[in-house]
Amino acid sequence: MFRFRAAGLALALVLLVGGTWLANDRFLSQQSVRDILLATSLTLLLSCGMTLVVVGRGIDLSVASVLGLSAFGTATVLSEHPGLPVPVAALVGVGIGAACGAVNGVVIAYGRVPALVATLGTLYVFRGLVYFWAGGSRISAGDLPRGFLDFGTARVFGVPWLFVIAVAVLFAVGTFLRRYRAGRDLYAIGSNGEAARLAGIPIPARLLLAYVVSGTLAGLGGVLYAARYGTVDASAGYGMELDIVAAVVVGGVAIFGGSGSVYGAALGALLLTVINNALPVLGVDPFWQRAIVGGLIIAAIALDRLVAARVAASLRTLRRRDADVR
Repeated sequence: MFRFRAAGLALALVLLVGGTWLANDRFLSQQSVRDILLATSLTLLLSCGMTLVVVGRGIDLSVASVLGLSAFGTATVLSEHPGLPVPVAALVGVGIGAACGAVNGVVIAYGRVPALVATLGTLYVFRGLVYFWAGGSRISAGDLPRGFLDFGTARVFGVPWLFVIAVAVLFAVGTFLRRYRAGRDLYAIGSNGEAARLAGIPIPARLLLAYVVSGTLAGLGGVLYAARYGTVDASAGYGMELDIVAAVVVGGVAIFGGSGSVYGAALGALLLTVINNALPVLGVDPFWQRAIVGGLIIAAIALDRLVAARVAASLRTLRRRDADVR
C-alpha cells in the first residue's frame, strides 16, 4: 500500500514539475529550487510530528498556533535581550512548543478528551495567547541579531540549512517509528487500542510522548520561522494546520491510525509545496489551489477506506474458507 502511494506521489510530482517547467523554464532555476526547499522545510518538520500523532489514531490541530507562539516567543527573547546567545533563545522556543505539546498530551491521554476536540480548543487557546502577548505589535528583522537572520537563508553545498534540519528530523522520526518499541507501540495503538491495552502497552504514556514530540517539533518550526522571515507577529503560521494534515494524509498515513510512514508524509509535504509554487506559475486562480489541496485530502481518505474495506473483505473470505476446511 505504501509503495503504491509513494510511487503515485512521485509520479505526480515528476509530472507537475515537468509540466510547469515546460510552461516556464525558470521554474527549475537554482533560486526557484532553493525557494521550494525552504518552503518545504517547515511543512516537512511539522508533518513529522503530526505523523506520530496520527499513527496513534490522534490528530493535532494546534501545531500552527504552537508554531506562532514559539516564533513570537523566540523573537521577543532575542529582541529584548540583545546579548543572549541564539542557541539559548532557540531552546526557549523549543521549550514553549514542548510545553504546549504536553498540555495536549495530558488532556488527551489522561483526561480522555477526544483529540479532535482537545486540539481544536488548544488551537484557539494558544493563538489567543499569541495575540495577548503581542498586543498588536510586531517584531521586525531590525530587532533581531544578524547571525540569527542569516541562518534562516544560509546554505550548505547549495541546500538551505532549514531543509537539512528538516531532513535530519525526518530520518530520526522514521528510525524511531521503525526500530524502537515506543514507535511500534503507536502503530499498535492506532490499529487496535483495546488489543494494545491487553498486550500491556502503556497507552497514555505513548500518546503523551507523541504529542510532546509534535509540540516540540512545532516549537522548533517556530524558531526556524522567525529565522527565515525575520518579521514576526501574532499571525505567524496562521492556517498552516491544513497543509500539515494534508501532507500527512496525502502521504499515505491513515487518518484512522495504525498505518503509514513519515517518509510518505515527507513526499506529501513536498508535493503540496510544489503545487503551491507551480499553480501560480501556470496562472491558476488561488481559490483552486486550496480546492486542489482539499480534494487531495478527500481522495486520500477515500483510498484508505477502500483499501481497509478490501482487506476486511479478504479476511472474512479467509475465515470462511478456514471454517469450511475444518
